[in-house]
Amino acid sequence: MPLVSVVITSYNHEKFISETIESVLGQDVDDLEVIIVDDASTDASRHIIQKYTDEDARVRVILHETNCGIAKTMNDGFEIARGKFQGEIASDDVWMKDKLSKQLAVLESNEDRIVWTETQVIDESGQPMGLVASELGGVLAKTSGDMFHEILSRPLSCTTMLYKRANLGGIRYDERLKYMNDWLFCLELAAKYEFCYIEEPLAQYRTHANSTWGITPNSKPAKQVGHQDYILVLEYALRQWPHRMSAEEKATAFERLGHLYYEFGQNREALTSFLRAFAYSPFRRSNLQYPRRFFQFTRDVLGH
Repeated sequence: MPLVSVVITSYNHEKFISETIESVLGQDVDDLEVIIVDDASTDASRHIIQKYTDEDARVRVILHETNCGIAKTMNDGFEIARGKFQGEIASDDVWMKDKLSKQLAVLESNEDRIVWTETQVIDESGQPMGLVASELGGVLAKTSGDMFHEILSRPLSCTTMLYKRANLGGIRYDERLKYMNDWLFCLELAAKYEFCYIEEPLAQYRTHANSTWGITPNSKPAKQVGHQDYILVLEYALRQWPHRMSAEEKATAFERLGHLYYEFGQNREALTSFLRAFAYSPFRRSNLQYPRRFFQFTRDVLGH
């Protein structure tokens, strides 16, 4: 059994995948397996992958005949992983040479933690953009320990995480989700385990025009799918972890649901969500900011 399993998800990244694979195979931890799951790429990705399969016995490959999406791609890699510890990386990102060794050193004192690291942002050519990932979505209130509440309020990337594979249990990527699957996956882990943060950037996140699985959908249809994902995650969180969520967190979740339902024309669901948000936190500023608008909305909904 290898010490570490690394799942690389691949789709149409022929320009970058060699660098990704080499950054994993070149880790200063040799006892690993690299599982590359290609989601029916139409470019030269598979030809490149085959070269590494032929040259390095640590490389294992799954080839999808049809495009299945990131969640299914990741889950298929999880199913054949054999390592004691597990990590993942997309086929356009890069790891620093000592990423795994530094994370494994942290896990020596407590194998049940989720170890994650800072990430440097690079451009298409691999040049640093002067940013780290933690600066992109605002500063987290905390980065180690019980991270459930932080991740509930803000999605966290999984690309740097290392954890004991047995601790996954039945946790997998939700294949109903297109854009928010990593957020829910991190929430599931955070509900059970403490996180430990390494401030040093040990991975590089590449931004480019053809990012396949960007976390922020831009087109109108993609935004609609993203909003549907958001609804599924919030509803799941409210059902699954009501005991972990404060009244304010529940109010925030229901308020977000209200806006999303209203956007989809589900007015009664929207009203119910807004009222539940009010019940959990009646004096929050968003409830009091536009009272006339709220009452007009209520009248319109009840009038249907």
